[in-house]
Amino acid sequence: MTTVEERLARLEAVEQIKALKYRYLRACDAKRPEEFRNCFIARGAVVDYGPRIGKFEDADGIAGVFAHLALKRVDDKIVILDMHHAMHPVIELVGETEATGAWTLRFRQVDLEAGVERVSAIEYADRYVVEDGEWRIARCEVTVLWTIVTPLPEGVQITESYS
Repeated sequence: MTTVEERLARLEAVEQIKALKYRYLRACDAKRPEEFRNCFIARGAVVDYGPRIGKFEDADGIAGVFAHLALKRVDDKIVILDMHHAMHPVIELVGETEATGAWTLRFRQVDLEAGVERVSAIEYADRYVVEDGEWRIARCEVTVLWTIVTPLPEGVQITESYS
């Protein structure tokens, strides 16, 4: 039987992992590549975002792609606008410093350059480890269940406040 202290430590770890994932998602939406990168382990993170974006054997690669896509501007306007809503987390502690996680993501993207909106249902399969005293993502695999791509209506107006 586990002690109250052990149960509390497990609950705290799960909450820290959830907070990590939320930081990751907020960094994506706010277009903060450094914060995005800091959610992953320093070296060797495996990140597989599927055929559209690719698979990377270190988070530096995906952070570079993220910065390129997320910060791309045309006429001084950001052209890719994202919204990540993650839910239904299932976090399982494998030990004191390792855990797995599954999340459902509702993803919405407006691509002003292509003139389309994408809405997707996505599943994340993650692995987390403690590095330098903090939980970090060591593995992140994405499975896109479905996507709807809709042309933006003519004359659509987008207001954004990225600085």
